[in-house]
Order: sequence, then structure tokens, then C-alpha cells
Amino acid sequence: MSALLDTIARIRAEVCALHAELTRYELVVWTAGNVSARVPGHDLMVIKPSGVSYEQLTPESMVVTDLQGVAVAGDRDGEWGNPDLSPSSDTAAHAYVYRNMPDVGGVVHTHSTYATAWAARGEPIPCVLTMMGDEFGGTIPVGPFALIGDDSIGRGIVETLRASHSPAVLMQNHGPFTIGKDARSAVKAAVMCEEVARTVHISRQLGEPVPIDAGQIESLYDRYQNAYGR
Repeated sequence: MSALLDTIARIRAEVCALHAELTRYELVVWTAGNVSARVPGHDLMVIKPSGVSYEQLTPESMVVTDLQGVAVAGDRDGEWGNPDLSPSSDTAAHAYVYRNMPDVGGVVHTHSTYATAWAARGEPIPCVLTMMGDEFGGTIPVGPFALIGDDSIGRGIVETLRASHSPAVLMQNHGPFTIGKDARSAVKAAVMCEEVARTVHISRQLGEPVPIDAGQIESLYDRYQNAYGR
């Protein structure tokens, strides 16, 4: 139990700190958006509490849930979380991803302006930048329209990303969700998703962007994922 408590404490601190990156890169407003992380070796996750402003977040306020999205009480001293705080309204979506994508260790949701604008049009972001080839392995896809309240959003995320290299999906009329091997990787994907959404949007104001050949995209992705920085 002590080792698990130490792991949860570490992950809660990491998840709390990563929320500051969302505000730093202007990916969220007010209390919208969230970061979550899987607790390795356990059917548990840590996620932002619902309705708490970013400047008020603390490691202790991060909520621990099972992979059905149900908050857990932890030990009798309540060391796993604050019983007065509810998990994010997007918890069911995050939990569904963890249940169905065992390699995913982190999930992020934002309403970043440019990526959400593409989602509002239901339009994938075409791969017209080498950065996109590197990070996303092609187009950033659009997922189906779904409402918060059950795991419909999670199903759409999983169905869309299973068929794609991309760690990002634009849920139609909603906004981007990103995944990663850990929460930090998912935050990076969210930052990069917004950056390319903005750049490609501006490019289209100037003319038609030049597509990159599919073979070149695969080469870029393979190099970046398997050789770059090694």
C-alpha cells in the first residue's frame, strides 16, 4: 500500500504541474480542459477535479478514479484524494481510452482555438508540414460527434485513433483530445496540435497548401519516432 500511495502522490504532482502547461500555451480558458494519467500497474487514473480554476489546482486536489471513472476513497485516512471534489466531466472519456488502449498512459483535452475551429468544421487537418509528418504521421483526423455524459466520446477517440498514427483527434463540434505514453507526451501532442492547426489555417488564407507525398510522410514519421534525438 505504501508503494502505491507514493506512486499516486507522484502522479498527482505531475498531473497538477502539467495543467500549468495548458495555460502557459493558451490551450484552455476558465476551468475547461483537463489532463489525466494512468497509475501504472493498477486499474486507476488521476485527473483534474471538475469546476476548479487552474490557479487553485494543487496535487492534493487531483482526483483518483478507477478505470470506470468512479472516484475511489483510497485508504481510511483519505490519502488518495479530497472527497469533496468530483472528477472532471470528461472522466468517462479518459477512462474508456485507458480501458481500451493499454499503451496509453496520458490523455489531454483542450478547447484550443485553432484546433477547435477545425473541429467545428468537422475537417481533418491535412499533413502539409514536415512537423506534422514527424509528430502525427499524417493528417490529424476528425472523430464523430458525441456528447458528454457517458463513454461516447471515449469510443469515438479510440475508434478514430486506432486507425491512425496521430496522437490527436478533433472530436467534431467539440475539440481536440490527445494521447501519449504518459501525461507529458499527451500534453506535448496538444501543444503541437494547436500549433499546426494555426499554421495550416494561416497557410490556407494565403493559398492552397502543398501536400506532402505519403511516402515522405512515412519516412518523416519513422525517423522522428525511432531515430531523432537518440
